Amino acid sequence: MSTAAVTDRRPSTLRSASLPKWSPWAIAAGSLVVAVGIGAGAGLDSKIQWGLIAALLFIFGTFAIAAKVEGRRQAKDRLVTSLVWVAFLIALIPLVSLIWTTVKRGVKVLDPYFLTHSMGIVADTDPGGGIYHAIIGSLEQVGLATLIGAPIGVLTAVYLVEYGRGGLARAVTFFVDVMTGIPSIVAGLFILSLMLMGNLQPFGFAGSLALAILMMPVVVRSTEEMLKLVPNELREASLALGVPKWRTILKVVLPTSIGGITTGIMLAIARIAGETAPILLLVWGNSFINNNPFSGAQQALPLYIYQQYANSSGSPAAYDRAWAASLTLIAFVMILNLVARGIARWKAPKTGR
Repeated sequence: MSTAAVTDRRPSTLRSASLPKWSPWAIAAGSLVVAVGIGAGAGLDSKIQWGLIAALLFIFGTFAIAAKVEGRRQAKDRLVTSLVWVAFLIALIPLVSLIWTTVKRGVKVLDPYFLTHSMGIVADTDPGGGIYHAIIGSLEQVGLATLIGAPIGVLTAVYLVEYGRGGLARAVTFFVDVMTGIPSIVAGLFILSLMLMGNLQPFGFAGSLALAILMMPVVVRSTEEMLKLVPNELREASLALGVPKWRTILKVVLPTSIGGITTGIMLAIARIAGETAPILLLVWGNSFINNNPFSGAQQALPLYIYQQYANSSGSPAAYDRAWAASLTLIAFVMILNLVARGIARWKAPKTGR
């Protein structure tokens, strides 16, 4: 018999016992059953307590079983993995609960009539009315803010990445970081002070200016990171051919990163779409349809939700309208995020073998 045949018959000493792939699911199911038994036996009525008990049993059960079968080193790896999964599920619970509650309570009055009519002469405590005027106001205010904030943010990021050197670039970066963390009410107060100096009345474009202030640092940061991902070899190749720097940026750098830039702009739009404080200060709200953002008070979805809840006096109809408007706003933000993902996938650089 050859040496190779003898070697093939020997069992491998590098392979150790391991748990099957379905073991985490089995441990999770067992932990849930035991947690329900403990909770029912101890008289715990809250399902949150049952879930926490099940999570603890899953973590320690996974570690104990893995340590016995696979050894302590592999058990530590499974312990960390189980902690990550439990943390993920705990973080997911509020999101799922929020969406479920909003959908459950928002669909009561969400219909074509609600989307195509305004409050008009309907009192906040009476049934009827809709959010058409709020949708028009939000679209105009957010759209104007995007037309102002997106170009300024992109050009600022281009300056910081392609031209920024020395103290001015550091100062711009510092103030962008500061603006990223300012509360929305501060932006509203800034525009309000300008309105008081000019003796202006509330109007939709004033809200757009405040939203643009909140939008610009988000666009700057996201665009800056996307531009930094463009390989320097592309810039050097373009410059080596004698192409001016401004044309290299316009024809090479920006097209390469356009997917990420668009995604950042969409996320910035989603961030400002739900702001209430600056709209409350500068736009004031309007029960009637106002298609002109440069004259007179307007309505917006976040402000509509706040006013329906604050002025409801316990009216079920007002609460239903507030939840339906909330569902509409969530759907609007969700659509923006899906559009951003679609554009990023469409504009992503094509890779070959």
